[in-house]
Amino acid sequence: STGVKSLHVFSVDNPLCRPADPRFVGYCLSKKADCGNKCVWKASPEEKVGVMAKKGGRPSVVEYSELDDARKTLRDSNGRLVFGAGNICNHFFSVDFLAEVVVPKMSTMFHLAHKKIPYAGEDGKPVKPESNNGVKLEAFIFDVFPMSSRIAILETFREEEFAPVKNAPGTASDSPDSARSMVNLLCRKWVEKAGGNIDGDANAVVEVSPLVSYAGEGLTERVAGKTISAPYHLE
Repeated sequence: STGVKSLHVFSVDNPLCRPADPRFVGYCLSKKADCGNKCVWKASPEEKVGVMAKKGGRPSVVEYSELDDARKTLRDSNGRLVFGAGNICNHFFSVDFLAEVVVPKMSTMFHLAHKKIPYAGEDGKPVKPESNNGVKLEAFIFDVFPMSSRIAILETFREEEFAPVKNAPGTASDSPDSARSMVNLLCRKWVEKAGGNIDGDANAVVEVSPLVSYAGEGLTERVAGKTISAPYHLE
């Protein structure tokens, strides 16, 4: 009734994510897809992310733990990983698909997962078990992919759109520190491409507000021929 026909959903803390990305949404619409997945290619066979593949003939996200070593390391004639379309939890769904296909089948989506579930002991104090002591029903948003009749997959550049924050500060990868560094590098690239110059510490953060530029466009009038000193926030 409100005229909404599709949704863009992202499920990972990622400062480089582009909400309602017109390129991704437009690509899915042009393919008449009922759902879509934006991916980045795996950096190495050991990278612990699920990948897009067919499972039982249906499009699916195959978890890292589900692939044997032969498939994890399999490469094509160009040396590229065959199972390399890494899932970054960046999805497109049509409202019709969710309402007419997914919702009626939601009761079939749950997986049994054995978990360590904290509980109250006999003295009323919380107990954190050291081994699995319970079962949870789980479902992931991408579990709906096998229900799709037409899925679209778009590969993008990791350095432009995927800076996940999963680990604690000080961790070498997927941490606030690594995400901050990726934001800095991308925004510096935008400024320099628009004709600006940057001085100061290379590790000092340069950030372009998303209210100023969505993906690096429209910066020429703001920075061309100018020198900015890092750290700097363009707003």
